[in-house]
Amino acid sequence: MGEKITLHDLQSRKERGEKITMLTAYDYPTALLLDQAGMDIILVGDSLGMVVYGFDSTLPVTLDMMVMHTQAVRRGVKRAFLIGDMPFMSYQISIEEARRNAARLLAEGGADAVKVEGGRHMAPTVQALVEIGIAVQGHIGLTPQSISALGGFKTQGKSVEAACQLLDDARALESAGAFSIVLEAIPARLAGLISQSISIPTIGIGAGAGCDGQVLVTHDLLGLFDRFTPKFVRRYAEIGKTMQAAFEAYRDDVQSGSFPDEKCSFTMPEAVWEALEAALRSDDARHVR
Repeated sequence: MGEKITLHDLQSRKERGEKITMLTAYDYPTALLLDQAGMDIILVGDSLGMVVYGFDSTLPVTLDMMVMHTQAVRRGVKRAFLIGDMPFMSYQISIEEARRNAARLLAEGGADAVKVEGGRHMAPTVQALVEIGIAVQGHIGLTPQSISALGGFKTQGKSVEAACQLLDDARALESAGAFSIVLEAIPARLAGLISQSISIPTIGIGAGAGCDGQVLVTHDLLGLFDRFTPKFVRRYAEIGKTMQAAFEAYRDDVQSGSFPDEKCSFTMPEAVWEALEAALRSDDARHVR
């Protein structure tokens, strides 16, 4: 599997022009498979609110939920760099709250770093976390925790003013000490410009091929979440359909009596069975008397 991925490795990938791979995981078996597949980064995203818990957004996700899922993922990860998402209102209230809650994701959850959403206005919080030894990944562009303020899931940075703001946000996060930045739903040329303008890695999701790496929600990649599929997702499998077909086949086999068959059943030695029958007959006889 190779040695554990470090911040130095991720920075070196950018400097050498090698792409960084990142996917989400929310449980042990998925984390184990992603780690064995050679992912550089595994993110325990607050997207679990939608793809695991069925919420309409990421907003109801709590820090306790994130800690629990990060713990599960940690058990399956040996090589990849593990990032835990800071959920809504776990870092926006105050820097003190941000420090306390980020520390929980590392100390209790086992994360190597945390991710926070927001640009220049979040730079002081990022700096405060970095100052106490907590590695931070930024996230700008379409930030799901601010979806109401953004007016829905829309591409960001499409005007000159908005594009300049995103570039300014990226530079502010870099100056604050972030080790990388997720660029979500940003025009490809703008994301490429941002990637060239800062020294730390960018991870794109719906931001084109010019980023230093890419991330997707694993459930989208596998076809496990059909409520909606963003334009930037490429389906690599239809696991949801395969699972449904398997469930239906199981239902049919149980109803028809073909499952379980002899191969799926345990046996008892014939002598033991005969002795049991004899004991039951003797017991019945005693009850008759």
